[in-house]
Amino acid sequence: MNTDRPPVAAVLFDRDGTLVADVPYNGDPDRVRLLPGAAAAVRLVRRAGLGTAVVSNQSGIGRGLLTTEQVRAVNERADRLLGGVGAWLFCPHAPDAGCACRKPRPGLILEAAARLGLPPARCLVIGDIAADVLAARAAGARGVLVPNAATAPEEVHRFATDSAPDLLTAVREALTEAGTAAPAADADGAGSIWRPPMPTTSARRSGTGLHPPPAEGAPVAPPVRPAALGPEAVAADAGGVGNALAVPPVRPAATGSEAVARAAAGVDAGRRAWGRGASRASFGADRRRSS
Repeated sequence: MNTDRPPVAAVLFDRDGTLVADVPYNGDPDRVRLLPGAAAAVRLVRRAGLGTAVVSNQSGIGRGLLTTEQVRAVNERADRLLGGVGAWLFCPHAPDAGCACRKPRPGLILEAAARLGLPPARCLVIGDIAADVLAARAAGARGVLVPNAATAPEEVHRFATDSAPDLLTAVREALTEAGTAAPAADADGAGSIWRPPMPTTSARRSGTGLHPPPAEGAPVAPPVRPAALGPEAVAADAGGVGNALAVPPVRPAATGSEAVARAAAGVDAGRRAWGRGASRASFGADRRRSS
């Protein structure tokens, strides 16, 4: 056991490629599929009495390919399949927005730790690409890489000492180090599973972004309209609809429409390539661009 760092008190999971199968810019809850071991890993963490959260980049909103409500619907479907996660947070901004929350920046990790009432140093972040590990380090948390088909070989090599072959192993090693390992039978669903109190449905929905749930009886800000995307959506988020950590609205760049067009074309090309049995390396590159 490593005694130089505080024991893990919460596990923060990446979403796409870590808990659920990665479908680029997915806004359809019916397409959500858990990856092998995902539900069991979350159960192990709950059984050990640790906090849980999901932190993910969802740039499809900023690119104009998704709405905030679509991302929330996908999150709610994944939450039901996983049996309940303590908090769901996401960054809605495009990569060039300069926000504080898009991984590898630390905003999502810091906010998740605050939601769980813990210092970042007691949080473990598990993800499938370098941005997840780097965001953890930037926040003062620990990061573990669980490589998959989308993980670049150089990232696997770079984080070889902070990696695990699969999600269940990553969770078990963290729990063992913390001295809170759950029985192995729990991974198969046996035994008593401790579950933290879950917030109400309305509170969970309002808490899906980086803004806290409204107080009882308080008016809820309307969701971002599908027509108000790109710079307009970022401005709305900065006003409190989706992201309290957002920087002031980004000025519309001359290349904004071109970037959206390239992103949309890239998704179409990626899906066609995947259907033809594209190589792991090519799909991995598309995965890193699309998140």
